[in-house]
Amino acid sequence: MKNGVCHMNRLYDGLTDQEIIRKSKQQCRNKGIDPSLPPKFICRFSEKQLVDRQKIYMDCIEVIHYFVEKFLASVSDNPILIQITDYEGYVLEFVGNPSILETVNHLGIAEGVRYNEEAGTSSIDLCLLSRRPFQLIGKEHYHDALHRIACYSAPFYYEGRDSIAGTISLMTDVDFAHPHLMSLLSTISDSVERELTLRRQNSQLHILNQLLMETNYYGVIITDPVGNVVQMNENSMKILNLNSANKRAYLGAPVFGINEIGCYFKQVIEDRNQCIGQELSISINGVVHYYILDVLPVYDLNRVMTGVVGSLRDITEIKNTEEVLRNTEKLVFAGQLAVSIAHEVRNPLTTVKGMLQLSSQDAKLRHYNLIMSELERMNMIVSEFLILGKPQVVQFKQEQCETILKEVLNVFGIQAALNHVEIQTECLHSQEITCDRNQIKQVFLNILKNSMEALPFGGNIDILLDVKDNCQVISFTDNGSGMTEDVLDRIGEPFHTTKPEGNGLGMMIVQKILDTHKGRMSLSSAVGQGTMVTIYFPLKMNNNDNVSI
Repeated sequence: MKNGVCHMNRLYDGLTDQEIIRKSKQQCRNKGIDPSLPPKFICRFSEKQLVDRQKIYMDCIEVIHYFVEKFLASVSDNPILIQITDYEGYVLEFVGNPSILETVNHLGIAEGVRYNEEAGTSSIDLCLLSRRPFQLIGKEHYHDALHRIACYSAPFYYEGRDSIAGTISLMTDVDFAHPHLMSLLSTISDSVERELTLRRQNSQLHILNQLLMETNYYGVIITDPVGNVVQMNENSMKILNLNSANKRAYLGAPVFGINEIGCYFKQVIEDRNQCIGQELSISINGVVHYYILDVLPVYDLNRVMTGVVGSLRDITEIKNTEEVLRNTEKLVFAGQLAVSIAHEVRNPLTTVKGMLQLSSQDAKLRHYNLIMSELERMNMIVSEFLILGKPQVVQFKQEQCETILKEVLNVFGIQAALNHVEIQTECLHSQEITCDRNQIKQVFLNILKNSMEALPFGGNIDILLDVKDNCQVISFTDNGSGMTEDVLDRIGEPFHTTKPEGNGLGMMIVQKILDTHKGRMSLSSAVGQGTMVTIYFPLKMNNNDNVSI
């Protein structure tokens, strides 16, 4: 409220109604207001100001109309006018019997005018100043023109505010004045306040319900206290594989019939206790998704359970991230091992290899070739650990992919021939890629080694170079033993291998190099038919010349 109004409130604190009336009339005399003239409304809203204020009070006006119209219908033959004002005393609307409307027009009362001390002593102004219901009967008014009128005003509050939101006023002929009219007006004011509060609460509940039911992130199921479904959003029906076209069949039916969640709702209803964080796995179109289910009882103010709310939150991505983190932990562990192995194994390994070579000059050792072969394999394993554990500076340059592949095949071709593996290469398109030459060789070698190991009795490896979707594509296809879906899903996991002599690091190294080069890999395989590994390198990649990995 305005500072001036607050100050006037304090002036009227503790005074009786008659004392307030006398004080108000004295102020009118001090201002030189002529009581023989009709009241003069100096302050009034412009048309736009009135419309804007009516919009603000739209809910109040609508609710007041509802109660007032019921009252006026019961006294249709009596000359009664109802006025609605804002907290400053501006008339927002009035409605009443035609017989009194003519009197009101003669007095200059219209929508937009303001009742204040400048307009003389009025029940509306004194109601606002005293902050309580107020009445003026006949000659209690200051102006002579109002001595045949009885006026009653009651304040109303809105949204729990401490200050008055406005007033509801009743004007009638003095012959119809009655003490019960003030009580009736106060009752209407109380009813208006309750209805406005209820509307606000219902509006908030509606908004919350909309947010809850229309969210795309949660599946929501609401039941009554005994477990019959009251509401289900579309997302919950999708998660639970329910026919959304037949949604009405589920509404009103027991939630216990829904296998995935029914038992949890039953537990909550029977135990009157919440169920939080229950992890569920649900298959949707053959793909397993993971969800967190929360089921909570809802109570009213008297602690009586009025319903149960369940929500399903998709955590599939979180579960996948956890799996990635577990693999990352393995990778970190492998890196730590690599540093240790590099220092603790490679030096004695070199010493043993050197001593064996010297010894072979003096005497022919039995199984010399086998021992040296195993030492070479141990050295290779240590080298692969070093790639994982030791940061290396990658030298990015523009390189022809076909040229790198040919260099690899010149070395690998001999070993392939010894294992009766035939390699066919077809180059449809070859482009330059931004890469580290040695690391790309490592990728090709690891994939070729895997393909050859899948051909223990010989076979074919077909290599195709092409350009698709602004990527250099290289595919390696063998006709070997192939892999199961389970093995295929675990490709790239550290230490996961199906080979008796493997270490499970080869494809993990490939993936690490591809990540560094912003490339990607796809695999397809069928048991007994073979495997295809396709790698993609972007033709344009923004990189610094030197990158540590």
